[in-house]
Amino acid sequence: MPSTEAAASELQDRATLWSAGEIPASDVVSAACDALVAGLDSPGLRVLAACTRAEADYDVHDLLPEAFDELGLILYPAASEAGQEAAARALARRVLAGELKPWELTFRINQRYGHELPLTARLAELDDEYAFLEYGGDEAVAQIDAEVIAEARRLAAVHPRVPAEPTDVPMMHTDRPANSH
Repeated sequence: MPSTEAAASELQDRATLWSAGEIPASDVVSAACDALVAGLDSPGLRVLAACTRAEADYDVHDLLPEAFDELGLILYPAASEAGQEAAARALARRVLAGELKPWELTFRINQRYGHELPLTARLAELDDEYAFLEYGGDEAVAQIDAEVIAEARRLAAVHPRVPAEPTDVPMMHTDRPANSH
């Protein structure tokens, strides 16, 4: 079972990616369910987790602000620079988790932000390098992949961490060993 901090981080990443149009609203609902199982709890989180897939597309937008406020999480406006940076960091973590290929990260960053977002300018440059290698060898692609992975690590390391436990909401602590007292 993931820790409450990991579950909160995943919920925030999924909300950010949904807001940026990268994933469906139902993925946010799934993350809310996972967060409840991991021990995060608030009235708004319970309502969010109770959404059906059909309701998610309509209700997530209205339910997220309350749930995030109760949990002390940050809901970034998608069009803001902070929202764009949060989405880029979330995508970078997807690469590090093996859920996206390095070229997919650079392509998405370049398509969404081009070279304009300072935090991700190097990824946009690397996307350009992939384009120049259209007929290049595997060795050159592997080198760019390695640079993308290094850049993804840098992005993941600078992201602001979400609080593991909100101070005003009672929570169950389930991330400690079963025999500890």
